Amino acid sequence: MTRSPLTHAELATALKTLRLGVGASDLHGSLTGYLCAGGIAGVEEWPRALEIEPEAATALNDAALRRLYKDCRAQLEDPDLGFEPLLPGDEASVEHRAEALVEWCRGFLGGVGLSGAQPRGLSPDATEVLSDIGRIAGSQFAYEDAEEDETALNEVLEFVRVGVLLLHAEMRKPRSSRHTVH
Repeated sequence: MTRSPLTHAELATALKTLRLGVGASDLHGSLTGYLCAGGIAGVEEWPRALEIEPEAATALNDAALRRLYKDCRAQLEDPDLGFEPLLPGDEASVEHRAEALVEWCRGFLGGVGLSGAQPRGLSPDATEVLSDIGRIAGSQFAYEDAEEDETALNEVLEFVRVGVLLLHAEMRKPRSSRHTVH
C-alpha cells in the first residue's frame, strides 16, 4: 500500500507547530532545489543543510519533515515524472496559489545555492529554465480574469514542474571529463 504524499496543508500545520518560521511552499522549494543540485544531506540532516534553525531539537526528527524529504526525493526520481511543486490545493484562491508558487521558486533558488552546486555547464535549455525560475521568483502578479488567471497559473506551474525535472536530470548527472577514444 502506498501512502499519499504530504499535502501543503499538513506541512503548513507541522511548520506552525514547530515554529520554524518558514512557509510550506518555500520549504518544499528549498528542499527541491537542494536535491536537484546534488545536495547530499540525508533525511535527518537536511533541515540543518538548508540553514533551518528549529527551536527544539525534536524538529529534526519530526515525522512531517522526514516525510517531506522522502516524498520530495521519491517524486524527483519517479520514472513516471510525478514531481509536483507543493502548493495549496485547488480550493485556495488563484492569488494564494500564485503567491505560493513565487515563494516556492524563491526557495528553489535558495536550495540550489545552499547545495554548493555551481550550475555551470548546463544545456541552454536548463540555463534558461533556471533563469525563468528566477524571474518567477521576482514576480508580482496582476489578477484580472479568474478563468484566464487560472489557465495562466496552470501553464506556469507546468513549466516549473517540467523545468525542475530537466534541472534535476542535468545537475545530478556526473560531469564527464572530455576523453577521446581512439
